[in-house]
Amino acid sequence: MHTLSKNYNMTFAAVSNGAPALKPLALACAVSLSLFAGVAHADEQALTTVHVTGARFPSDAALPPVGATVITAEEIRNAGVNDVNAAIRKIGGVYGRQSLTGSPDFGLDLRGFGTNSAQNLVILVDGVRMNENELTDAVLSTIPVDTVERIEITRGGSSVLYGEGATGGVINVITKRGAEQGYHGTVVAEAGQRHQFDARASLRHGAGPLSFDLAADRQGTHNDRENAAFRQKSISGGVQWAQDATRVGLRVESARQDQRFPGSLTIEQFEQNPHQTNTPTDFGTLSTDRVTAFAEQRIGSVELAAELSHREREVSSNYDFGGFVSESSYRSRQTQFSPRLRQITRSGGLLNEAVAGVDLVRWERGDNLGFGTWVRQRSNALYLRDEMRWDSALNARLAVGGRHEKFKKDSSAPFEPGNPFSGPPNGSRSLNAWTVEASIDPLAGVTVHAKAGQSYRIANADENAFRSSTGLLEPQTSRDLELGVTVGDKARQVSARVFRHRLRDEIFFDPTATAENPFGANTNLDPTRRQGVELDAATDLGANLRLTGHVQHVQAEFTDGPNAGRDMVLVPKNVLTARLAWLPGNGHSADIGAQYVSKQRYGSDFANDCGARMPSYTTVDARYAYRTGPWEFAVNGLNLADRQYYSQAFGCRSGIYPSDGRQLKLSARYDF
Repeated sequence: MHTLSKNYNMTFAAVSNGAPALKPLALACAVSLSLFAGVAHADEQALTTVHVTGARFPSDAALPPVGATVITAEEIRNAGVNDVNAAIRKIGGVYGRQSLTGSPDFGLDLRGFGTNSAQNLVILVDGVRMNENELTDAVLSTIPVDTVERIEITRGGSSVLYGEGATGGVINVITKRGAEQGYHGTVVAEAGQRHQFDARASLRHGAGPLSFDLAADRQGTHNDRENAAFRQKSISGGVQWAQDATRVGLRVESARQDQRFPGSLTIEQFEQNPHQTNTPTDFGTLSTDRVTAFAEQRIGSVELAAELSHREREVSSNYDFGGFVSESSYRSRQTQFSPRLRQITRSGGLLNEAVAGVDLVRWERGDNLGFGTWVRQRSNALYLRDEMRWDSALNARLAVGGRHEKFKKDSSAPFEPGNPFSGPPNGSRSLNAWTVEASIDPLAGVTVHAKAGQSYRIANADENAFRSSTGLLEPQTSRDLELGVTVGDKARQVSARVFRHRLRDEIFFDPTATAENPFGANTNLDPTRRQGVELDAATDLGANLRLTGHVQHVQAEFTDGPNAGRDMVLVPKNVLTARLAWLPGNGHSADIGAQYVSKQRYGSDFANDCGARMPSYTTVDARYAYRTGPWEFAVNGLNLADRQYYSQAFGCRSGIYPSDGRQLKLSARYDF
């Protein structure tokens, strides 16, 4: 999503402003408990080994990450999702908000951070940070879904390993390491209502230690609203050499997007016609290019690894304000270098994993219109983590870690004290994070874990450029706590987590922030808190059916100041996702999924006095596919009940961005 688009839409929404929710949670708990009861009667089965990423290395089989959710390539294929963002939402149960610009990149939200969820969630691709130093979501739709090996979701504070912005959690997308011998590939064609199309192809080749892959995609749709068309084309490729204890490689990715901006509606306009637009001529473009070099080497008990990545983005936006056309264009670039090492040693019954690393990130942005303005940020970080595991029936584990990171911000724009529209001031910030994690197996098939720590984030370039303070906004810090239990095996498993994040100086857009600025500004809030419960459950219903469910119940509220006890805005208390998959193994397959989202406060309702809340909604999607030889044919339906709803609304009963209605799609896939 374009930075300027989001800032404009929030400002526009501010100008235009003038208990049953617990039932689904109780139902979800009942379902989870019934699955839990079935675990005791389940036959013991060997778990499929999935080597997920632990302390920024492929984890040792004895040291899997505590409390992580893993989406495998097989699950992605069976669900028939077209992009990584959809896989995270539909399979991983992560709540997502409809994009403001028609892009398939929904805003992902872990643990209820509202419109700032993208700034409280770190997204990685093969360990390389995708977050930008601006108000924008990470673009995942350009990642070829057929190249993904797995997606790892770690909820909760993770700043020790991943730096600023990881209070809500981390999503790490891992692409396939190498290719099987010979040539293999996939061709997919899809078409649907509202002129939707998606054509993609991928090719992989392995010859001894050398392998390469290529992928290309072209997609588009008119979406469900007027002036909401979206077009994207992308291409990517990689080459790697892996033999014995050495792996080196290079990946290159490029994507181009054209987007129309349908703008927001009032509640009266939404109820009259949710497909209309008030901004029929607004549009924008986005270009991204990324190159990443990586290397891994094992020397005895020591593993060395590093990534060097460079990414460039060019964004343009055009808005028509009643005949006055506002045009903006800028280019940003980011370079990241992340060397690290790990040593795994064993002494008697003790297994020890020690990890140390450095993250060096350089980011800058400058306009393309000849004004000569730019803003830069540099960060240098050092982190250490040590984990111990004792060989015993209890399988006890203990991990401690710390991180120190220093940020330096510079800008060429003039700074005027007291003027929130002036350029951001220059300055430096030093921050620390820490974590303590432990787990134990008190009974066979039961794991109990606990996490405590401190995470942080700093204001990005857009937040500091439009702020309520005279200097840089203060860093946001969070004291994080999580307790959890997992029961069962692959056939039947239930996980439950209770969590709490106590935040100070939370960085957020406050429409009531300053008397001088009637539109509000970004500011440091009074103390806030996120706390709640998460449930994950999965069970095999016979040989061909598998049921999965995800529940999040979160209370997001102020704990001090004039708003103490009031709800944070744009945070649903309850999100329930459930999927039923049918895989008989005879070429036929089907799945059906539903998501319930409870009511939430409108984006400007800091005082909780709007008199209305955004309505709750339930959406249902389904897919049927048939495979014969190398071919697969499928029909896919989204929002089958054609529910008219919205997940973005920045004013009180205004600033509404309607979500998509029902859509049917047909696809054909050929594997070779």
